[in-house]
Formats: sequence, C-alpha cells, structure tokens
Amino acid sequence: MHDDLLARATSWLAEDPDADTREELAKLIDAGDHAELAARFGGTLQFGTAGLRGELGAGPMRMNRSVVIRAAAGLAAYLKKNGGTGGLVVIGYDARHKSADFARDTAAVMTGAGLRAAVLPRPLPTPVLAFAIRHLGAVAGVEVTASHNPPRDNGYKVYLGDGSQIVPPADAEIAAEIDAIDRLADVPRPDSGWDTLDDSVLEAYLARTDAVLSPASPRTARTVYTAMHGVGKDVLLAAFARAGFPAPVLVAEQAEPDPDFPTVSFPNPEEPGAMDLAFATAHESDPDLVIANDPDADRCAAAVKENGAWRMLRGDEVGSLLAAHLVRRGATGTFAESIVSSSLLGRIAEKAGLPYEETLTGFKWIARVDGLRYGYEEALGYCVDPDGVRDKDGITAALLITELASELKEQGRTLLDLLDDLAVEHGLHATDQLSVRVQDLSVIADAMRRLRERQPTELAGLPVTGAEDLTRGTDRLPPTDGLRYTLDGARVIVRPSGTEPKLKCYLEVVVPVGTHADLPAARARAADLLATIKRDLSAAAGI
Repeated sequence: MHDDLLARATSWLAEDPDADTREELAKLIDAGDHAELAARFGGTLQFGTAGLRGELGAGPMRMNRSVVIRAAAGLAAYLKKNGGTGGLVVIGYDARHKSADFARDTAAVMTGAGLRAAVLPRPLPTPVLAFAIRHLGAVAGVEVTASHNPPRDNGYKVYLGDGSQIVPPADAEIAAEIDAIDRLADVPRPDSGWDTLDDSVLEAYLARTDAVLSPASPRTARTVYTAMHGVGKDVLLAAFARAGFPAPVLVAEQAEPDPDFPTVSFPNPEEPGAMDLAFATAHESDPDLVIANDPDADRCAAAVKENGAWRMLRGDEVGSLLAAHLVRRGATGTFAESIVSSSLLGRIAEKAGLPYEETLTGFKWIARVDGLRYGYEEALGYCVDPDGVRDKDGITAALLITELASELKEQGRTLLDLLDDLAVEHGLHATDQLSVRVQDLSVIADAMRRLRERQPTELAGLPVTGAEDLTRGTDRLPPTDGLRYTLDGARVIVRPSGTEPKLKCYLEVVVPVGTHADLPAARARAADLLATIKRDLSAAAGI
C-alpha cells in the first residue's frame, strides 16, 4: 500500500504545474509521511452539485491547479458534447488564496478546448458572475470561491447558460468527463487567447440593482457594514451610493479582502463571534441597521438593536421581512424557499394570493422555480431580482432590507415591529438549528442510520404525526439524503450539509398568537419547545 501511495504521489508530482504544491508534495514524499499522503491520495475530490470545494494543498483530495485544470477540461468536454462548441464561458473569482490562478487556468483550458473565455476584471462578488452569464449570453460560468468556508479552503462553482448552478444529471455527466482525463499534458493550455473583461459588466449589474427598489421610497436608514474580509465592499458601496442611501459606516478591520480572515475563526456571519467587530462599530455610530456580507457577497446578514443590544436576525426572519415588503409593494409571481426554511413564507404568499413552491436545499433548485419572483433560504441567501441574478445575491438583498428599514423608520417603527405584526397575523414561527461539525464523516452517517432505524415517536412531548425519508423523494421533491418529521405544531428536518462536514437539523415551532400582548408568552413557549426538541433530537440521533 505504501509503495502504491508513493507511486501515485510521485506521478502527480511529475505533472503538477504549481511550484507551491510541488514543493509541499516533495517534502511529504521525502519525509515518507504515509498518513498525510493517504489523506491526499486516498481518492479524489468529488465533483457534485456544489462543484468542487475542499482544502488547498497537493493531491487529488485537495484543491489545487491540477484538480482545477482537470475540472475545467471536463466541463469543456461536457459543454462541447451538449452543443456549446465555440460558446462563451465567463469566469469570476474571489480573493482567496489561489483563486486568481484557478480562474486563469480555467480560461486557458476553455480557450485550448475551442471555447471562448472571458474573466471578470478582478475579485468580485459571486452575484456579478451569475449576472454576467446571462448578460453576455454565455453557455456556462465558473466562480472560483469557497464562500464562507475557513481560510484554507477554496472551491469551484459551475453555472450553465441559464444562469443557475448545475443540478443532476449535469453534475454526474461533468464528473464523468473529468474522470476520463488521463494526463494533464493532454489538456491544451495556451498562454493567451481569452478576454479579461472591463467594468462594463459590473456597471450593467449595478444599473440593475437600482431596479430592486421602489422609485419613490425613502432612503434614510443608516447602516454599519462589514465585508467580512471578502470582496463585497466596493460593489455594495457603489450600489448604496447609486440608490441614495447614507454611506454605510465600514467595519474597518474587515473592510478589505484578506484571504487569511484574521479577525474571525469562520468568515460566516452566522458563526459565533463573527459579528462582534460589527456590533462594536455599531455601538459607536448607532445606526438603524447592521449589514454583513459573507466573503463572496452572495449572502446577506442583518442585525438590529433589541433592548439596547445588537442581535443578528435569523435568515428566516429576514426572509419573511423581505417577502412582506415585496407583497406590500404589489409583487406578483411565485415565492419559493427550500424545505429547511420557515413555513411562514408559505403563509405570507397564501394570504397574498401568490403561488408558492418548496424546493430542495440550495439556490440551484430555488432559481429553477417557474415564474420565480422571490426566493430565499434560511442560510442568509435571498434572490430578490431573479431576472437579473438567478442565484442568491447579498448586494441586492442588502439594498432591499435597507429600503424596508427606511420605510419603517419614516413611520417611527423598526424591523422588529414588523416581525411582531407578522407573528400576530400568521402565528409566531420560531426557528433554530442543531448543527454538529465533525472531523469523522462516519459520525454523520451513524446518526442518520440511527434515526432511520429508530424513528422518534415524539419530541418535546409533541407527537410525531408524519415521518418522511427524503431519499425516496416525494411527489414534489426529487430524492435527497434527509429526514423530515411533522409534529403537532412543529417541524424537524435532518440532513448532512452539502458543503461542509456538518450534520444539520432544522427546527421550527409555530405558536398561535392572539394579540401583540400575547407575544412575550408565545416567545417563551417557542424558546422552551425549541430547546427541548433540540435536546430530544440529540439523544435520538446519538450526537
């Protein structure tokens, strides 16, 4: 086995085009570090519906130039087999380590394969790439990003010409083309021949951002903004300036792109501590709202002041607020969300007489809903301009939530007041998440198996009235690895994360509310139920 590992590593080393990973791998081979070699050469990074995502480093189980060149060559072969010969592939990238290299390699491979390639002018938000695909009439798009993953990760997200991320069976067909590539030397990679775009695509994107707002709406809400060391700052500031909002106060320590993300352990606004610097800035400048993007700016977080302290709004709260805002503005079309998001959206849509759809997790599914007008996912993803960007967009979502905060401010009200109104109108929909990050993926498989073998009959004293194994699919949903429990007044979904080594359990309870005076008691009841469901579910899953 050791000899086999060494042979694979030596063969990989011989064709690795990157001096950094060559040096790293040579040291591992010289040191005879079999455990580390096994971790890197024990398989290949799987290309799936999230494209590729993984830790940077040498070997087929890591993100590196060799892996990216193969992925690009596989995508090119797939496009040519599916009528894309001579078509344009547009490529964007974030500011992570190696992102620019991976983008350039992709452009070279596409050019060598007889496709046309165009690269965005510099690190820009993922939604700009998603917009550029349809704006330029491309047959596909690639975004080099690991979104909000840790600093040592990078990734490769693939879109087809409709501007949406790939879904089955395209992912498996591209993966098969990648597997068919034998030697890197067989992949033509010219030194030139692709275009580097100017700012006209970005200008066209920014021109569309204006359209998400009502022409006569007030623009008075003051914000604090953090880019979380990512690429959102310049585009968001430009969009806010065009809209006529007060210039956001920047969280200076996190304003500029930095691939090491020095001030946060995880550059995700949802992670504990990630918003601390933003809240400190807010205590000094006392804005109406705190806005955060994740590093590639496709997600948007919002925080508000409650009883003198700043708190993050949950993705479901922002999702419902934006929906209510769009309904009040007379929006028409389908409202959609993933199955793990709050059922409140369905109630809002139903009362407004609007079509409503549930999809599997991920914007690759939400963006494909017929007649989509608005889509959101609880993980801070919002699509408020599907005709422009068929993906989540943290820039336009930030504009829309700030417009809503401005309208409420003019009435002497806040986002929290509107959330109270929604709870009285539709019942208090309270959500929480039990999320377990693991080193060993078998822990997740064991938990899923345990729940399938011994299905809980009650959680928090609420009887389980329905249990679905989503691997079988439903009449509305294709198969996915997940479990959905319906309880009397609650709902639980358990699934492995598609992008991180996590088991995720999504909890929702619905407590009826008579009047505004009943809200404190309803909130206490909801918090108690969620805590008890979380405890009982942990025990049932053995986590």
